[in-house]
Amino acid sequence: MTVKNFVSIISILVIVSWFVFMAPSSQGKDGQLSSEVLSHAGRSYRSVEDPAYISYDEALRTSVAERIKKEFGVVLDLKTYSGFDLLEIEALFKCKKAAERVEDFLKGFPKHR
Repeated sequence: MTVKNFVSIISILVIVSWFVFMAPSSQGKDGQLSSEVLSHAGRSYRSVEDPAYISYDEALRTSVAERIKKEFGVVLDLKTYSGFDLLEIEALFKCKKAAERVEDFLKGFPKHR
């Protein structure tokens, strides 16, 4: 076996192991992304008025709001925040200290109606 073949084999093993170990982590903690959200993966949309985008945003809102309710006990109105706002809120809740109020984190988000 030559050095070139050895390097090729090692490179292939590294790439395969990356897919085995990293790909599951992209689906969320404990595989919590709903299949409805994942069905939109890889799509592009013309605008926020695109019916396919609206469907995606609704699925994302529902999925993330359920995770927030389950993990933090906070019920959020799905019409008040966009799906991406809810993702950001979830991230902020994960960083908040126990003494900090939830309402203080929600003040910075625009209201969507």
